[in-house]
Amino acid sequence: MSVQIFKDQVEEDRGENARMSAFVGAIAVGDLVKSTLGPKGMDKLLQSASNPDHAIVTNDGATILKSIPFENPAAKVLVNISKVQDDEVGDGTTSVTVLCAELLRESEKLIDQNIHPQTIIEGFRIARKHAMATLDKSAINNGSNPAKFREDLLNIAKTTLSSKILSQDKDMFANLAVDAILRLKGSTNLNHIQVIKKVGGKLADSYLDEGFILEKRFGVGQPKKVQNARILIANTSMDTDKVKIFGAKFKVDSTSKLADLEKAEKLKMKNKIDKIKKFNINVFINRQLIYDYPEQLFTDANINSIEHADFDGVERLALVTGAEVVSTFDHPEKVKTGYCECIEEIFIGEDPFLKFSGVAAGEACTIVLRGATEHVLDEAERSLHDALSVLSQTTKDTKTVLGGGCAEMIMAKAVDQAATNEAGKKALAIEAYSRALRQLPTILADNAGYDSSELVIKLRSAIYNGLTTSGLDLNNGVVADMRELGVVESYKLKKAVVNSATEAAEVLLRVDNIIRAKPRTADRNR
Repeated sequence: MSVQIFKDQVEEDRGENARMSAFVGAIAVGDLVKSTLGPKGMDKLLQSASNPDHAIVTNDGATILKSIPFENPAAKVLVNISKVQDDEVGDGTTSVTVLCAELLRESEKLIDQNIHPQTIIEGFRIARKHAMATLDKSAINNGSNPAKFREDLLNIAKTTLSSKILSQDKDMFANLAVDAILRLKGSTNLNHIQVIKKVGGKLADSYLDEGFILEKRFGVGQPKKVQNARILIANTSMDTDKVKIFGAKFKVDSTSKLADLEKAEKLKMKNKIDKIKKFNINVFINRQLIYDYPEQLFTDANINSIEHADFDGVERLALVTGAEVVSTFDHPEKVKTGYCECIEEIFIGEDPFLKFSGVAAGEACTIVLRGATEHVLDEAERSLHDALSVLSQTTKDTKTVLGGGCAEMIMAKAVDQAATNEAGKKALAIEAYSRALRQLPTILADNAGYDSSELVIKLRSAIYNGLTTSGLDLNNGVVADMRELGVVESYKLKKAVVNSATEAAEVLLRVDNIIRAKPRTADRNR
């Protein structure tokens, strides 16, 4: 007789059912994104149900999973690991999801053979240890040789971009991304790299510009170019005709008193501008509006003014010019002003922009992306962000491994060898781990339309026979030397993929009970 211990509105799945629910959800998510993997992967078009005009076309795993609301709790675990991969390394989001799903697919078969989940987890841990050790051994570090390291970075950028919308112009964009990252001199702060998207032209018209570009123009009647700019960045109100008390009313019995009032307001503004002049600046940038009167006062004082610089623009400008955002002007000695060699008005497409060159943070630069439509530009920005993120991480951890399924197959070989040394049922779990790793090159070949079983067997035979730089050349459908083709990936990226996927699979393997309950409400608080 079963005892009812839960209140109403609570459902419970136990043992086998709970595990099946977890596996099915995770495997379905893996199947959803696996067609986007690799240089021949396809894109997904995501359309909003509430706003039919809003659509995203992308093949970035994290973007796809982030945009879809999932009901299944296991699916949410996979969404989470893809997000963490995106935050940590910036690329490899699809790989980590697919690998985790494949590990669970293999686990499902083992559980059908009555192997306990804890045994599988132990096997996976042994397998991961061997996979990591081999990956570390096969990694190459050119960090001490700038010429070779630059070549590595270029190859990583090309490998990353080859599966994205920018693959047609990947040489140009790879150079652009590497130049931008090398300017950072080892910093991983991507805020120094600004990306401006401008519809019009084609992707190949995009370019990298040193310095910072702001989508604003100088005030009326002010010079279009300022040399040796001393910059004050402020967030203060520069409008004269508002009394700043909500709901305040004035009663006057003659227009002359109204004129006195206006005069007082103007005088207040003039005093404020006089205080600003004491900073000995020639460019004033304000987060808020600047009305005509203060703008005129600035022009008379030979100070160029920029109004309504959007918040992101102000924060980033302060960062790259070495200034601080100010809101009171009584103590000039405590305020840090910024500097740059030249500010001039330029045009991108039809629109005027201000270009700050020779900025204090020499690593700052701007990438101007051109493209046919908003969707193309958004996806180009996502692709470039992945490349920039993974390159900036590689300047920290300079080791590299080979792509095209090479690293996965080397790890699979090591894991297979570990399985032969292991007695007991754990060996079955270790073999399953190896099969899951081999699924990644299989999916790459499937997505490219080749006979995956034949290609992967050839790759396996090449690597098991000691040709450790072999991988899949997906443009020609053959097994080739990845070192020669320059298909290189970041060691940190591969390491994060294997670690995260294994840990997430372990978390879901431990589940033997799913309890769904409505949230507690005021009338159900006991």
